[in-house]
Order: sequence, then structure tokens, then C-alpha cells
Amino acid sequence: MTSTSLRSHIGQMVVVRASGHLLDHQIRYPQWEAPQAKLHRWLTEWNVGGVILLGGTVAELALRTAQLQDWATTPLLIAADIEEGVGQRFPGATEFPPPMALRAIADPAQGADYAREMGAITAQESLALGLNWILAPVVDVNNNPENPVINVRAFGEDAATVSRLATAFIEGCHRYPVLTCAKHFPGHGDTSIDSHLELPQIPHGSDRLNAVELPPFVAAIAAGVDAVMSGHLMIPAWDDAAPATLSKPILTEQLRQNLGFEGLIVTDALVMGGIAHWASPEEVAVQAVAAGADIVLMPADPEQAILAIEAAVLAGRIPPEQITASVARIAAAKAKVMPTQEEPVGDRLPRLHTPASQKIVQQILTASLSQGGTFTPAPDASGSPLNLIVVGNLLNMPFLDLTSPAIALPQALGYQLRIIEPPQLLEMAALAPHPHNLLQLFIRGNPFRGTAGLAPEVKAQLKCLLQDGSFGAIALYGSPYLADWFRANRDTELPWVFSYGQMPAAQDMVLNILLKRHISPSLRFQKFGDEFI
Repeated sequence: MTSTSLRSHIGQMVVVRASGHLLDHQIRYPQWEAPQAKLHRWLTEWNVGGVILLGGTVAELALRTAQLQDWATTPLLIAADIEEGVGQRFPGATEFPPPMALRAIADPAQGADYAREMGAITAQESLALGLNWILAPVVDVNNNPENPVINVRAFGEDAATVSRLATAFIEGCHRYPVLTCAKHFPGHGDTSIDSHLELPQIPHGSDRLNAVELPPFVAAIAAGVDAVMSGHLMIPAWDDAAPATLSKPILTEQLRQNLGFEGLIVTDALVMGGIAHWASPEEVAVQAVAAGADIVLMPADPEQAILAIEAAVLAGRIPPEQITASVARIAAAKAKVMPTQEEPVGDRLPRLHTPASQKIVQQILTASLSQGGTFTPAPDASGSPLNLIVVGNLLNMPFLDLTSPAIALPQALGYQLRIIEPPQLLEMAALAPHPHNLLQLFIRGNPFRGTAGLAPEVKAQLKCLLQDGSFGAIALYGSPYLADWFRANRDTELPWVFSYGQMPAAQDMVLNILLKRHISPSLRFQKFGDEFI
């Protein structure tokens, strides 16, 4: 292998982050997303093997993926974190409730059927937009309610449920020529730390890991999952010297040899706080490959990472045969998903967000919804009841705009809108009680938040508000753990509805229950694409 071919081969082992938007001034995360000129250079001169995309509408994304494939020296893997459907990241496609909603469905067979349909729809819509690698399913067992990063992204809280639903999702995806990815090996479920921020530790011994954390990965491998993503986790029982992403005993011995996985091993993003400070950025990339990773995802500087891995091969730290084997696995994966012909964008877009996919979303929302309490009479608009909406981040509310049901339906009934973040609840001691005040909580675990729900002091204040008659009804979206807390701390008569989903379809469903006596048929609308009908 010549130096030129070695560097080109290593380039295939790198996946970089880019914006799904087409223009440089639209880039939202410049620390991670390269401008056009640099991205073009990586794909043409450095033979980078893949791109992970975030941002942009479906129409932009279809153009963007075609542009990137046109630039690339070698056909690309184009990936996205679309655990909840393509619409989770790219407006205009189908967005599903989080995977944990499926564990709430009483009939296990029906839940698996929905997971299978969720996978198939996600795959079909991905292909329509030029995505060929679905970075899902999450197969972590979320047995820690305080988990701030996995949480409702998991299919459940026990290994059997996660195995059953994740396997069905993979089967659905594989109705179409796309790649899937089980994550985050060997299991990120039992942590209270977000690996985007710090390095969590799983303190359990091998017996517990084999009984709880590993079975969903075993099931995913048996179902033919194409890739497994490492978690930035310390697992002292298997390696007390390095995180899983940089551990040969974990990636090579446990995953490749003991579990017999023959597909792609990909790291979680190397810019994440849980791994980024372990060593220099270049050394982290080298150690990941030495540990057995075929693909390094989002190295801080792709060019320097490629040069550092090349130097490690030439110095004997990484056998050349290991690079050859990784590149062969990557080529085989690409051969499975490369289209034989391109359709015009206009012919592909009508396959997105179809009535059939929306029917599945509605069925999952309905089957996983829970409610209780006694519903109150119609509100008197002259009394100016309050529609208080609490969101995790006021600057990031993709599920809310002025036409969203959570805002528009109460407004039509005379409610006064107020949107706040959780800490502002501490200032609500003087809230004027009203028998029809509506509280809507949009809270769930998400990466980078560092918390799975509400801080203890916020919960204490909320408990006071729930018990002093400040609200007449409660809508909860996202976190079943917050819903469990609410059920234990509410006035017994206070009506409530909980939905795993936060999207407009979930809002409409919840409010048509809470306000069902008061909403005229003309106001009962659902969101299809970007329009309400």
C-alpha cells in the first residue's frame, strides 16, 4: 500500500458533520459544520467517506445530498440521527413520537408492528432525500429515570422490551436499501451523566452487563444491523484504562470477537465532551482506530485525524491489514445502498409525510397516550385564563410556533399565552388561581441539557401550584418520568393528559381531550407538511 493510497483509504474511515442547508450563511453550528470550500476539499482531496447532516427542509436536504455525492471522489455514506423519523431533523418529513412510546402500548405484538412500520417509513423517506445511513435504533436499556441523554430515545427499561422493538425497527428499515446502526455500545442506559458533556461510568460487573446491557445488541446483530456505534463510557469491568470508544478489549474483544459482529464499528462523535479531552483530538482518533473502530465520526479536525492515523500505521501502532479490513467493510456497506439510478427531486418529495405515515403516527400517539382526572366546564373567555407553556429551551422550540395547536387552540378560546423556561416557575408564587388556567409542560431528556426533567426546587414550586388551585388542567408532553411524578403530586381531581410526542399532532390530540367540550370542529386541525388543514 503506497502512502497516497493509505491516506486515501483512511479518508474513507472518516465521517464529517455538515449543515443540511445549502448556503454558508445558514450554518447554525460553525464549530462543527464546515463551510462549502472546506467540505468540498475534504470530499475531493482527502477522500472522506461520509457526511452526517443536520438542518434544512426536506427540499434543501434532497439538493444537498445530491450536491455532496456529486463532489465526492468515492460515493458517500450520508447519515443522520433520525431516531424519531426523518421529520425529527428535517421539516416536511414524518416525525414519530420517541421510541419509548412503543413500550407503553399494551399489546406487545402491536408495539412491534408499529416499530416495524416506523423503521420502514423512516427508511423510505431517507432514501427519497438521499440519506442512506440511519443512525438508529438506540438499543440502550434506559433503566435509570434520571438519564439525561438516552431517556425516551430508548425503546424501554428492560432488555427484553428493547430487544423486541429494536429488532422490529431494524426489520422495517431493511425493507429498503439503507444502513442501520445500533447504539451506544455497550449500553448507555444506566447513567445520570450526558456523554456529550462528561464521561459517564457504568460500574456494573460482567454478569450484569451480560444480562442487561448486552442482550439488545445481541438481538440487533442477529437481526442484521449494519453498524454498531460505541458509547463514550468507562466500563471498569472490561477496561479500567480507557473509555469504550478507545478500548480494544471492548470494541475488538467484546463486540467483534465475543459477539461475532462483522459489520461497521463507528465511534460516537469525537467532539463530544465525554471523549474530547481524553487526549489530543488527533490521538483520540488514532486510539479509536487502534481499538477497532472502522469509522471515526466527527473528528475535531478531519485532515489532522487522517494524517495522525496514517502516521500511526507507518509507525506500527496500527497494522496496515486493519485499515484494509475496515475499508473493505465500508466498501461492502456502500455497495448495499448506492442507488442504481437517480430520480428527480420533484418525483421523490411526494413520498414524504403521506396520509399513510401520518395514520401510523396518530395510531402510536393514541395507543401510548394516558389521561386522568375530572374535566371542568367551558372556560369563560372574559375571565382571561392563562395558557402557561413551559419548555426546556426558549431558543429551541421546533414543536411550537403561532399556529401550533398548543398555542392556537387555547388562544381561540380566550386564553392568554405565556411561555417560560422551568426556572421561571420559581417566580410564579403570585400566580392568580383560575379554575381554567392551563399548564402545558414540554419536558424530556435531550442531549446537552444535562438533566432528564425538572430540578428539585422547580418540582417543589410546581407541587405548590398544583395543590393551591392555580391550574384547571395539565398537559404533559415528552417525559413519562415527569408524568409519573405529576400523578403522585397532583390534586386528585385535576384533569391531565400525557403524550410521549411533542409535535403538533400530539398537541392537537391532547388539547382535544382537555378542551373537548369547547373546541369547535373548525378548530380541530392536524398538521400535514407545513400546512394546517
